[in-house]
Amino acid sequence: MARGRQGFLAGIAAYGMWGAFPLYWPLLEPAGAVELLAHRIAWTAVVMVVLVVAFRLRSAFVALLREPRTRWLLVLASAVISVNWGTFIWGVNNEHVVETSLGYFINPLVTVLAGVVVLGERLRPLQWTAMGLAALAVAGLTWDYGRPPWVALTLAFSFAAYGLVRKKADVGAVEGLAVETAVVTPVAVGYLVWLQLAGQSHAFEDPPWHFLLLATSGAVTALPLICFGAAATRVSLTALGLMQYLAPTLQFVLGVALLGEPMPTARLVGFTIIWASLMLFTVDSMRERQRLRLQRLALGSPTP
Repeated sequence: MARGRQGFLAGIAAYGMWGAFPLYWPLLEPAGAVELLAHRIAWTAVVMVVLVVAFRLRSAFVALLREPRTRWLLVLASAVISVNWGTFIWGVNNEHVVETSLGYFINPLVTVLAGVVVLGERLRPLQWTAMGLAALAVAGLTWDYGRPPWVALTLAFSFAAYGLVRKKADVGAVEGLAVETAVVTPVAVGYLVWLQLAGQSHAFEDPPWHFLLLATSGAVTALPLICFGAAATRVSLTALGLMQYLAPTLQFVLGVALLGEPMPTARLVGFTIIWASLMLFTVDSMRERQRLRLQRLALGSPTP
């Protein structure tokens, strides 16, 4: 199979699995969001140990722990991704699936905003237009919900912060995630032990299949990340950027069509404005990439 086709299928698999997450986490009830987050962290740590050993990354893992700057960046990354994971679990288990999809729709725009604020990057006029439309949509959705869409905003900003911190850390995907999970695993395991001793755990008191489902949360977390890593090295950034909208689109469809979450007219208008802003943003990004490619060709430089 051609390398590009492999990358495309891996990307579809990654975003498809992320898009189907709203069907997975409710299966783990009656465990609450914090207990599920603790299980997700603990079982992801188990999977990462296997991957570090399998890919012979033990020396790289230890090297990251010994580098103070990188270690503290990954500690920060583990904190913000834990917030992201916990918020998502709470959202899908409390009938906010559509709002979680909104968070990942606006995430690319929040990431761009973070680049402007933190890295001093400059936006092109069409990008400013997209940002303005997104702000207008969030204001309209705040009016419709009667509150700011906190779930969506927390997901968008936490994931943007995670991407920014990981960019600063500049480490490999597997060993980086291994360090992140290693940092928070003692807290997660400690919380699970406390729940068990307090008689409030749902791991062993429920049917055996429930524990098995909890144990799969590590693989469910790691597998799409591995597929994403495979896609990122085999397809263009443009293709990867377009595929990222698959996950929130699936979440939106699941929330409205399958789970029956309400979609009043005002909310639909807000989402439509978000989609318009994303279209502008995507078109501008593709046009800029094409301009740079033609510029490199004119200068006789190879394209990436």
